[in-house]
Amino acid sequence: MKRIILSGGGTGGHIYPAVAVAEALKRRFGDGVEILFVGAEGKMEMEKVPALGYRIVGLPIAGLQRRLDWRNLAVPFKAVKSIRMAKRIIRDFGADAVVGFGGYASAPVLWAAQRMGVPTVIQEQNSYAGVTNKILAKGARRICTAYEGMERFFPAAKIVLTGNPLRGRFSKEGADRAEALEYYGLTPDLPVILVVGGSLGTRSLNEMMKAWIVGTDGKAPVQVIWQTGKYYEREMQAFLAAHPARHVWQGAFIDRMDYAYAAADLVVSRSGAGTVSELCLVAKPVLFVPSPNVAEDHQTKNARALETKGAAVVVPDAECRTKAMPRAVELLADRETLAAMSRNLEALARPDAAEDIVNEIVKVMK
Repeated sequence: MKRIILSGGGTGGHIYPAVAVAEALKRRFGDGVEILFVGAEGKMEMEKVPALGYRIVGLPIAGLQRRLDWRNLAVPFKAVKSIRMAKRIIRDFGADAVVGFGGYASAPVLWAAQRMGVPTVIQEQNSYAGVTNKILAKGARRICTAYEGMERFFPAAKIVLTGNPLRGRFSKEGADRAEALEYYGLTPDLPVILVVGGSLGTRSLNEMMKAWIVGTDGKAPVQVIWQTGKYYEREMQAFLAAHPARHVWQGAFIDRMDYAYAAADLVVSRSGAGTVSELCLVAKPVLFVPSPNVAEDHQTKNARALETKGAAVVVPDAECRTKAMPRAVELLADRETLAAMSRNLEALARPDAAEDIVNEIVKVMK
């Protein structure tokens, strides 16, 4: 029986790659593997992971607030307690390997495992390495990355370029386009832009859509699948009631992402690591509006890494309200550029990332 601890959390960007690797481990070893997740108390992983059928233990670890905050005083005490708990969890579980996916939840577990001589693997999703992963890289046996050029952050001999592990089946073939258009109530006569703001939504992209709908008086030359996010749903529904827009489908969530990608000719999106990896697999041309509110501005670095390879167009968040949709409509008219972007994205795709990471875990356990 192989016993493996997977740790990371705080955001879906850290949780879902870990779950994708758990699924790949189950496919590989069936009942011959036991998996334990370790997360941070009170964070989304404590709810999401058990809902997917996996066992999770929470640590009291907390991250530093970026501004002056009294809660920062408790951080060192929580870290010490979390490391003590992590050592006990690793010992009681009998872990053969510990895999960290970033986020401060993974820090105490990786640190404890390295001190106990348990092999560790790090998976870095972004083109700019996170603080936790940079600190713990020295003691890791393998570092699985999604971008080239990560020797800036990690020892070159330990790096394996695997790509980001994704849940679900994304591919260029994808769903049937006619079915997808029918699902969203759209017509094959006009091109489609997919605007995605993440599960909670993105103020910038929603304000961008409002400005564009007002500017085109609801009679645009394209169709839009507009995912507003749960947080903004009521506000955007009220806006559309006051400003009816033909050819716009609006919803808080997109349940059938395969249909959304199949219908779209172009995607307007944030540039989190998971989204970037999905877009490479579906080879869908993209205009990125990176979020400026993330650690080390890693979304801009992710987006620019694709832009330099001719696989994306980038519009800064500060300019997106007025510039992103006109630029997107302009791009739709340029079939050659869209085709080149699609080819360049496909060249970056790594469909077997989860399986490749499992291969590395198996190697370090031997």
